[in-house]
Amino acid sequence: MGVHPKQPNQIDIDVGNKIRLRRRLTGMSQTALGTALGITFQQVQKYEKGTNRVGASRLSDMARILGVPVSYFFEDGQSHDVAESSGESELLTQFVGTSEGLALNRAFAQIPDGGIRRKVLSLVKALADEEQ
Repeated sequence: MGVHPKQPNQIDIDVGNKIRLRRRLTGMSQTALGTALGITFQQVQKYEKGTNRVGASRLSDMARILGVPVSYFFEDGQSHDVAESSGESELLTQFVGTSEGLALNRAFAQIPDGGIRRKVLSLVKALADEEQ
């Protein structure tokens, strides 16, 4: 039997994607998250890639630091037969990975009035339809 490098478990990858997404949405660097957790930014990278599994106590600490319930890390990715859900999650991660996506998300989240947020969303949808 040859030695094969261990492939990350899909759940670990999904949790890592959620950690990265939430960290970026809050504007926190890997270094800042690592410092808050008492670990290196390299360890945060390994968690985000799914190459290292996040223990329960560490995940609980991450949730507290990132301002979400622990269940956040398991939403929309638990079932492997929901390809559409993970595809949407990947698109969202790619969008937030751009400087425009991150800036737009942060600015949108700062609008206190729900009615204005809905109007902005309508405007963006209208502009997207106009482009097509």
